Amino acid sequence: GCHFDPNQNLTFARVLRNEGYQTAIAGKWQINDFRLQPKVLAEHGFNEWCMWTGYETGNPPSAERYWDPYIHTNDGSRTYEGQFGPDIYTDFLIDFMERNQNSPMLLYFPMCLTHAPFVPTPDEPNASGNEDCFKAMVRYTDKLVGRLVQALEQLGIRERTYVFFTTDNGTAGSITGRLNGRKVRGGKGKLTENGIREPFIVSCPGKIPAGSSTEALTDFTDLFPTFLDLAGAEAPEGWTIDGHSLADVLHGTATRSPRDWVLSMGGGEATFDGERVIPEKGFADRAICGERYKIIYTDNGTTSLFNLERDPGEEYNLLDNPPDEAAQALEKFEAVARSFPERDAAPRYKPNPRQEWDLSLKR
Repeated sequence: GCHFDPNQNLTFARVLRNEGYQTAIAGKWQINDFRLQPKVLAEHGFNEWCMWTGYETGNPPSAERYWDPYIHTNDGSRTYEGQFGPDIYTDFLIDFMERNQNSPMLLYFPMCLTHAPFVPTPDEPNASGNEDCFKAMVRYTDKLVGRLVQALEQLGIRERTYVFFTTDNGTAGSITGRLNGRKVRGGKGKLTENGIREPFIVSCPGKIPAGSSTEALTDFTDLFPTFLDLAGAEAPEGWTIDGHSLADVLHGTATRSPRDWVLSMGGGEATFDGERVIPEKGFADRAICGERYKIIYTDNGTTSLFNLERDPGEEYNLLDNPPDEAAQALEKFEAVARSFPERDAAPRYKPNPRQEWDLSLKR
């Protein structure tokens, strides 16, 4: 079973709670089994939680995150009949803000929306089909974010609260959207731009100029050090934090991040030998992106070179005949790629002990 070990993994919530922040999490967390570790979120740094459990083997109600959701809180896990999960998660966070408005707070909301299964929402109960339901779920996401921002305003703390809105991957491949008049199929799990270039919006009226934007390179690993920087906190002794703080970029005092490139790695199947997780593909495909150019690099070397500024749809591979500027980017990125180990890591992993509900599963 999944086991995100708090003894081996440091979270920004743990650091900020130790700095005096009141911390809460709501939504989706699929890296611990709450049946075995009902209070594990406290070990990860959260004072309170309201989470869909993720599917628990042998417990069919736990499959539900939207209608009649199965939710784990500080008081345990149960089904909330007749209710819509995203409303429950949002209500919980607003209540937490109201109770802790006079303290520094960290709220982490890994939303269940807009992930499959695609379902009707309370505002559009007659939506049907994946695409119509997906659109309804996007609109409901917007509504819930609006409720959270409105709560901050009503509490009088909006001007000094940083709100980060982003996502971990592209839209599901079964969904086709539109961007600037062209159709764009979802790219989740792919190294194309619709899979790895994601929305990243940050708002703090008292600190960040409204309507500003940046081309600075950013990566998910930059969030942890950014949160610590904004809170005036430091990582505990003995821990090394990946990434770079984006605080100067957010505040408009820098136009570039400390990065020259960003790495995105493809996925794949893996096996577990009882001690290590071993990728079946020894060297995963990867994208290395700069501010303008991007290469796709595999165990056979570079396969693609794109000018993202002129060709965001990645239709024209420049690899065989790159212009001078592109050739320079290619040389730089290939040097980066050659610096990686010849084989990807096979990390040690200690799974949860086998449980009675696992006995029917093939291993």
